[in-house]
Amino acid sequence: MTEAISGAVPPGPGAIVVGHFPLSSGEWIPAHSHPHHHQLAWTRRGVLGIAVDDRYWVLPPTRALWVPAGVLHRTGATRDAVLCGIYLERDRCGVDWTEPTPVAVNGLLAHLFAHLSRDDLPEDARLRAEAVVPDLLHPLPALPIDVPPPVDERVRAVADALLADPSDRRSLESHARAVGVSRRTLTRLFVDDTGMSFDRWRVHVRLRAALSLLAEGQPVSRVAHAVGYATPSAFLAAFRRTVGTTPGRYLNGDVLGSQNGSGNPGDSDSQGCGEGCPTFAP
Repeated sequence: MTEAISGAVPPGPGAIVVGHFPLSSGEWIPAHSHPHHHQLAWTRRGVLGIAVDDRYWVLPPTRALWVPAGVLHRTGATRDAVLCGIYLERDRCGVDWTEPTPVAVNGLLAHLFAHLSRDDLPEDARLRAEAVVPDLLHPLPALPIDVPPPVDERVRAVADALLADPSDRRSLESHARAVGVSRRTLTRLFVDDTGMSFDRWRVHVRLRAALSLLAEGQPVSRVAHAVGYATPSAFLAAFRRTVGTTPGRYLNGDVLGSQNGSGNPGDSDSQGCGEGCPTFAP
């Protein structure tokens, strides 16, 4: 990761400041932190990606990421988007989460962000609006999809091939031959270098790529094929096994309901995002 810089926070009259930063598809803001402000990173349209060390979050308009003050992170867009940065002054914020935390964004919270972005709010109105924000921050239990970057050049060569083409279905043995080692050696190297088996690391790469495509509105059937699964059901099974819910529920922020058993394996995720698609107009 590049040398960290201290990210600028737009000036504002209150304890919460809202800034807007256009990002084109594939554009990434270099690694930075905000020493004196917590940040909520959100977009009203498009899809954001945020990386903190090896952890990576995909953020459609239905979710934001809480980034604590001082935490080094990179922010990018998988499709043209406008990063909405909500900055909360650390010493005047009632939320003290110390780890990056995804939160659900419903219509009320989205309208509140827009309200606070106005520069003509009277001070008393701004203070009342700011006081509501912490009550509307509901953490989501879903974990980020980790894809630890390898260091060993042989493992990195395999990893680069999979990152370039998540649909690559070559076996571990085929990849081992391509980099000039035995299957057994590559198996050991992958675990030593990334802390994951080859199969698990590849699944994480595929799911991370799939989330960005699904958040853009592509149907599950197309996405499953694009990331290397023969059938949508095989993809959905892998997603449930790894993330703990369906893609639609994950993207819509309804993770607890699925984990409590209310989800149906035959729901709309089998054909498309359905009700799991982002609910804000582009």
